[in-house]
Amino acid sequence: MGYEVTTRDGAAELIEDADTYCQEGPLTTFFATDPGRQVIDSWSVRLASYRTAEIVRVRRVEGGAGGGWSTTRLAG
Repeated sequence: MGYEVTTRDGAAELIEDADTYCQEGPLTTFFATDPGRQVIDSWSVRLASYRTAEIVRVRRVEGGAGGGWSTTRLAG
């Protein structure tokens, strides 16, 4: 699982292995969490951060590793 982030300039980037994301001040940060955990805590790993004002779309992406990709629009 991961997320595809599209920014205002039209660039799209895939953040693989991200389980969740949240806004932290002016940034939106994507995290990997331990299997079975459903919260962002001190054990979570920050994978990427973007200026929230620059994000126009976030899509959840599932699959990969030869299984293909499917996307779900979440925001934007």
